[in-house]
Amino acid sequence: MILSKEYVGYLAREITRKLLETEFIETSDLKGATDRVNAAMLEEMAVEDRINDEVRVILQAYSEEMRKSGASYQEMFKKVKNELVRKYKAVL
Repeated sequence: MILSKEYVGYLAREITRKLLETEFIETSDLKGATDRVNAAMLEEMAVEDRINDEVRVILQAYSEEMRKSGASYQEMFKKVKNELVRKYKAVL
């Protein structure tokens, strides 16, 4: 994850505060709303980590073929990652 969990928590608090100030949302449970925003942000930011993990598993399965053909790990990583991003319709 690019940002620390503490910073994401800060962003979630600020976003929730701004949403309340501008009356985009109403809530009597500020902590609950902030926690839900924080959880949603952490989930969204973890998408790239999960995709990277899946790419590593895929490339590990094809490591022998890649070595035989002389394929670059970095190039293959980028190609497989781009395919998975398209497949999952993720925004990175």
